[in-house]
Amino acid sequence: MQTLWQDLRYGIRMLKKDRGFTAVAILTLALAIAANAVVFSALNGLILRPLNVPHAESLFLIERGGDKELSHSYPDYLDLRDRNRSFDGLAAYNISQVGLDTGKNPSRAWAFQVTGNYFDVLGIQPYLGRVIHPSDEHGPNSAPYIVLTYAYWHSHFQDDRGVVGRVVQLDKHPFTIVGVTPPGFRGSVLIFSADFFVPIIQQQADGTNLLSDRGNRWIGSVMGHLKLGLTPAQAIADLNSIGSNLEKSYPKQDAQMTFSLAREGLPGDVFGRAIKAFLAGLMLLAALILLAACANLGNLFAARAADRSREVALRLALGAGRARILRQLFTEALLISLMGGTAGLWGSVTLLHWLSVWQPFPQYPINMPVNPDANVYGVALLLSVASGLLFGAVPVKQILRTDAYQIIKSGSSGAVGRRLTAREVLLGVQIAICAVLVTSSMVAVRGLARSLRSNFGFEPRDAMLVDTDLNMAGYTGDRVLAMQKRMLDAMQAIPEVTSVALVNVPPLEPACCVESNIFTDATTDLRPSNVAATAITFSISPEYLHTARTSLLAGRDLTWRDDQNAPHVALVNRLFANKIFGSATNALGRYYKLDNGTRIQVVGIVEDGKYTPNITEELRPAAFLPLLQSPNTETWMVVRSSGNPRQLAAALRTKVRDLDSGLPFFIQTWNEAMDGALFPSRMAALSLGVLGVMGAMLAATGIFGMAAYSVSKRLREFGIRMAVGAQRKDVLRAALARPFKLLAFGSAAGLLLGILASRVLAFIVYQATPRDPLVLGSVALAMALLGLLATWIPAERALSVEPMTLLREQ
Repeated sequence: MQTLWQDLRYGIRMLKKDRGFTAVAILTLALAIAANAVVFSALNGLILRPLNVPHAESLFLIERGGDKELSHSYPDYLDLRDRNRSFDGLAAYNISQVGLDTGKNPSRAWAFQVTGNYFDVLGIQPYLGRVIHPSDEHGPNSAPYIVLTYAYWHSHFQDDRGVVGRVVQLDKHPFTIVGVTPPGFRGSVLIFSADFFVPIIQQQADGTNLLSDRGNRWIGSVMGHLKLGLTPAQAIADLNSIGSNLEKSYPKQDAQMTFSLAREGLPGDVFGRAIKAFLAGLMLLAALILLAACANLGNLFAARAADRSREVALRLALGAGRARILRQLFTEALLISLMGGTAGLWGSVTLLHWLSVWQPFPQYPINMPVNPDANVYGVALLLSVASGLLFGAVPVKQILRTDAYQIIKSGSSGAVGRRLTAREVLLGVQIAICAVLVTSSMVAVRGLARSLRSNFGFEPRDAMLVDTDLNMAGYTGDRVLAMQKRMLDAMQAIPEVTSVALVNVPPLEPACCVESNIFTDATTDLRPSNVAATAITFSISPEYLHTARTSLLAGRDLTWRDDQNAPHVALVNRLFANKIFGSATNALGRYYKLDNGTRIQVVGIVEDGKYTPNITEELRPAAFLPLLQSPNTETWMVVRSSGNPRQLAAALRTKVRDLDSGLPFFIQTWNEAMDGALFPSRMAALSLGVLGVMGAMLAATGIFGMAAYSVSKRLREFGIRMAVGAQRKDVLRAALARPFKLLAFGSAAGLLLGILASRVLAFIVYQATPRDPLVLGSVALAMALLGLLATWIPAERALSVEPMTLLREQ
């Protein structure tokens, strides 16, 4: 312990003596540890850490069909629940937005619509009052109860324990608050925080009867705990046998009734794989950042050991063992690694706490469960210690081969030779890693640019969206269409408004889209197996095409005469026309069928566009139906103006409140509404951009360190060269040739690795292609500028050598 204390005190003294080296080393490692801690915390919170429910390891979602759909119809759910022999209970839930009125200002809120056994299946006990149970269900609309989440109870009811038994209005219908969930439980979806829970049988408030409609798959998810001793494969076989029987019993409603399982927490295996791939790619790049930092620090430690060669030689000459000297160097390395790790962890914790409360989309309660826990702290400590041992081991060979007699005799550690040194190998590795990171960031930026340049099929600029659901204010039947027309007239009266239209949900919205099975007009057997195409379906008012700036390629637009008394008509996009009718010219005037047998005539062809929130998906068939023939309480007003859309928001807000003060609504620009669709591309560009900048900083410090070290060791040589008549360009070439060669070889290796890693990059960025000439050129230019920047000061020092002064000093 006394020897260890001596090593610590001496190490601290040496680090304080060389404050510049210490600051650079700590900052370098802090950046790398922070990057790894942030990415690992996201990986831990979203993938590794189980859902906050009892026995989460046995909780599975049921996916349907080859596309792994999560949606189910209510009758299908009942069959799966009652006939399976593999689960200890199956519960279903749906996420919906409702209008909440507590007696003050009505507001929009998010609810989990759950089956009566939802809390029993999850094993959740109430914090206050009670939760919903199967005994509450006695048919449609028989359980008007609401269970608040602890967070919503705390923020909206100020921890009032007398809230149990209070009646509130949901979509203008009375519901009784019966309990509050425990702290930390806000539903079974990790990234979504609901406000409260209501029985799923209460969703029939608008008069429809989805509980008996087997063909309508409106239930969002079905989950359950696998029975002890059973494997997922056995459960899948059990579910498939039920699905096969359902296909035979209900051939028109049930098709592709094969099943698979996914872990509950993330919304499905498809979405979960995308998040896992993204985080795995980021984790790999963050590990490369740490490796580059270790290479940088190893280079600095090797150079520092060379500078201290005389000190090491004297200690060896005085009887110190090489093991003791190495232990001293490792002590200094571990001191730096622990200080750097502590600083990096502090920075990452600050960032993670901010991310945990970050709301990227104000209208959606997105939750980022990335708060650090013991796993994150442990990984940060492990990486810090491992990094210290790694870069501290770089000068070991150098120390073991130290010849104390020769160093004391010559008084120098020797000049820089032509042989490739370990420092140069480390720097080459570091530059290659930097090139990979810069390539990744350039690919992400190009992916974002491609997304922004996509043909959306509409023009979001200079347009506002007013989102509401008339069902929240109690509108039903004919009152819905009457209110929608009043809204159009009120908005059109605003002077700055040039056009206004309605759509049930705009393209690229997270809630989009409604899909319909399309059959050719000649098809008589309307089974799912005979579907000609699946089309995205919109319900629009006249003037929508003009307001959204969607081009009408052929035919006519929809009018107010296309009402319920007129023949059914639709506008279809060009892809729809090509798939169903062979070409757009053949589509006009032709008919297609829906799965309920309705014949619809095509009266117009519109341009193709992007419709679902996945902006990178292939083009999809789409149909636009008249609002009067397909009424919908969900209402989005598209308002285009000649002025600043943001300045229009106050006028829009006033108009809606004048029409109905009890109608909840949300106003945003159309560009803001597209944030969800562009979020993956922007996050990839931001994440990889930050990692690329960090890699560039590490490479710049590494190149600078080596160039400065090379120049400092050869100042006497440069003085002699200039004294015998060498030109400044020759001195500059001699001083910086090796750093630039390493930069060139390392950059080429990094570019090659980036090209070979295109499959990994594809996990992070859609259509990742490092082979893009613009990407390759940008990376080459960035690395060249990086080299020039890092060698500028050493070059100035080499060129400012005064030969006579330097030779006299030597």
